[in-house]
Amino acid sequence: MIVLLPMKGHSERIKNKNLKLFNGKPLYHTIVNTLLASKHIEFIVINSDSALIEQDAKKNFGDNIVFIKRPRYIQGDFVSMNKIIAHDLSVLEGEHFLQTHSTNPLLKAETIDKAIDKYYSKLNNCDSLFSITKLQTRLYDKSLHPVNHNPAELIRTQDLEPLYEENSNLYIFSKSSFINAKNKRIGIKPTYFEIKKLEAIDIDYEEDFIIAEAIMKKIKDYNHET
Repeated sequence: MIVLLPMKGHSERIKNKNLKLFNGKPLYHTIVNTLLASKHIEFIVINSDSALIEQDAKKNFGDNIVFIKRPRYIQGDFVSMNKIIAHDLSVLEGEHFLQTHSTNPLLKAETIDKAIDKYYSKLNNCDSLFSITKLQTRLYDKSLHPVNHNPAELIRTQDLEPLYEENSNLYIFSKSSFINAKNKRIGIKPTYFEIKKLEAIDIDYEEDFIIAEAIMKKIKDYNHET
């Protein structure tokens, strides 16, 4: 399976996010090393508008990386990820793809393998897979109307009907399903793969970066002690 790992040089909320040091190395190194540890991954495609990311990727990962220079027409903060994927699929051979982000540093190789195994096992009935995180908490909309509970019946949160968050950790799809869904990574008949909250942390803001780095350090300390 081919991995699509798109990365911008510019980031609105965290300056130079993809190259910002995370436990001593550029952030994106963590997910690349995790992906390379997966038994299913053929190679990783980095689509970027950044010459610095290109230089760093080629220096540190060599032949494990295919670099695509992002064309100007799909550069910028408001370009849909599906447009970037569409460009990659137009220039790449292969049928099955996994798309993830550099901002998922706590994702494990064994989780990626399990998700890919589920995708292939469901191909007779489903055309794509995306990862979710289960939510069992009291939620309200912007008008403070309860979404998933009745305030007059204060039941335990663990007994609430769960809702599911698209956590942006993993999308797995085929070139055919992407086209059939009118250039969308979530196809017409998707299935899901649940990832626990801790592992599914996605770095959008500076506080996310701090939390993820602290957790990673704690995990490393624990593994060293045991």
